[in-house]
Amino acid sequence: MSMKTLTEKYKDKIQGVLNCYDRVVITGTLPGFCYAQGMTSYLYSQHIRIFDYTKFTSPFRDQIRENAEEIAIKNDITIEFIRKKNSFRKEKRIKQIIKKRGDHPGLVHIFSAMETCQTYIPWYDKKQGKAFLKNATSKCLHYSFYFIDEALGLCYVRVPTWCPFRLQIYFNGHYLLASQLRELDIDFELAENAFLKIADFDVANQLSDQINVEELHLKFNSFAEQYCSVIKDLKVAYHWSLMQTEYATDIIFKRQKDLQAIYPQLVETLIHSVKPENIATFLGRKLHGNYQNEMGNNFNVRIMGSRIKHHMGPVSIKMYDKFGIILRIEITVNDVSFFKQYREVAHRDGTRDTKYANMRKSIYSLNPLQEVLLASNTRYLNFLSEIETPEIGIQKLTKLTQMKEKDNHRYKGFNLLSEEDANLFRILIRGEFMINGFTNKNIRHLLNKNTGQISRLIKRLRMHGLIKKIGNQYKPKLTDKDFKFLSCAFGRHFLKFMSNQK
Repeated sequence: MSMKTLTEKYKDKIQGVLNCYDRVVITGTLPGFCYAQGMTSYLYSQHIRIFDYTKFTSPFRDQIRENAEEIAIKNDITIEFIRKKNSFRKEKRIKQIIKKRGDHPGLVHIFSAMETCQTYIPWYDKKQGKAFLKNATSKCLHYSFYFIDEALGLCYVRVPTWCPFRLQIYFNGHYLLASQLRELDIDFELAENAFLKIADFDVANQLSDQINVEELHLKFNSFAEQYCSVIKDLKVAYHWSLMQTEYATDIIFKRQKDLQAIYPQLVETLIHSVKPENIATFLGRKLHGNYQNEMGNNFNVRIMGSRIKHHMGPVSIKMYDKFGIILRIEITVNDVSFFKQYREVAHRDGTRDTKYANMRKSIYSLNPLQEVLLASNTRYLNFLSEIETPEIGIQKLTKLTQMKEKDNHRYKGFNLLSEEDANLFRILIRGEFMINGFTNKNIRHLLNKNTGQISRLIKRLRMHGLIKKIGNQYKPKLTDKDFKFLSCAFGRHFLKFMSNQK
């Protein structure tokens, strides 16, 4: 019999499930300008001295400043300079402004701040007798243009005033979906970046699965021309790549109390049961001895609620309760090449073949990336579905207490509120016994019983289906599902639940 998923177990308490991109950050780079050698070649082609690099870029810096000031005057906005960047939250300020101005399309606000940027410095090599540019980092004035686009909703474009003019664009997949639902006249309720209600979840999921990347490309180009006008004079076009993506699976419950009845149990079990090999499995990878990057779990309690996060290198997957009514599984990717894609690969010798290779960082990877991220979230949801929440656990507990009969022999059930039985299971869930199994001798001295008593106890455990053999050994151990159940049974949430049943 196949395992029931969490959504199937609680389908009468769930409104629907939505899979959708959340936060997406795009980086725009100018192909011939984004690396030192390319910039050097460009200066030589334009007959500009390498040591005149600063003189070459200064007019463009002034042009970007003048353009920002013109946009501000045209929209009756005062550019806000951020002096203490670490203590200032742009998102909070934008919320305040939108609450006052409304959420109609148009420019919302402009921030400016001195931030780190990529740059180049002139260099002369005496041995080669050549001048060229070297990579460097510096600080320059950045403008952040926040606006509401008719299709993409709230976005921002971050523009540096210094060459090579590396842009950053943000949009949210939930806002994009909201505009599409609005066009189709499908009723919904959106709170920040989450849907509390959608009249037709099937249509919503179909829309979120069909991102028109060509349209996005054209929009990004228009944003660049509007806010970084120097590209018109330089006669160059941006290449758009994925810097950071978030993909969310939202299980939207009908009532907060329905989610809160199971959420604490899910979190507590995940804290204890998710191991490195599980994280790798969620992300479609296999853990091997040569893996060098960081991996682990983090649990945080925030004002908005608690969150558990698992990370592997540049990718993390987390679960939290949004607004107390949405169970959100969200995967964040800081480097899409972490994942593999079956695609055509061009080799240096000019040959091409189709094989599994690292996913490209181009925005045209948004759709294949979506398939990979949905699969990861689904694997995580399946893992969650194996956790016995109190409502399901009470059924298992009832079965555990029932008497079994075989070959005219009766085997009484177990009572977790009995100190004798509880002590037995506390011993069996110990780490060494879950890895290597246990023998009669292992637990005999721990329970202060003789060999015959332990043999009968092991037979009783086997009749209730609680233990299994490890390979061809004679050492049994608790089954994986019963280990998870019993681990929860001795957790504070389950004991609190049981005390309420008395």
